[in-house]
Amino acid sequence: MNRVFLIGNLTKDPEVSTTTSGVAVCRFTLAVTRRFGNNETDFLPIIVWRGQAENCGKFLKKGSKAAVAGSIQIRSYDAMDGSKRYVTEIVADEVQFLSSKAGGDDDTGDMKPIDDGLPF
Repeated sequence: MNRVFLIGNLTKDPEVSTTTSGVAVCRFTLAVTRRFGNNETDFLPIIVWRGQAENCGKFLKKGSKAAVAGSIQIRSYDAMDGSKRYVTEIVADEVQFLSSKAGGDDDTGDMKPIDDGLPF
């Protein structure tokens, strides 16, 4: 099974483009901090396709917190110097926007607690 779930912050604004056949593709890098060890951060390239790609371009920006579900893909290409290069990417099929519309990490906005008299 090839399935990955990540939560992190975008390192820069997402880049949206279209293929020659008109399919939208969005690329961004997600900074994900490891839970154990020295709290090191991994910078993982994310690729999103079609309608979800367009939404990522509209609603995400540098610093946005996002949750990504997808699969790991490794592809290779021939570099200009003749060597073979390998790229590991996450192909996302789900992206959840976790930052508020204002761009902060607090998702409560202007909501205030309501005392409705319930004991819980």
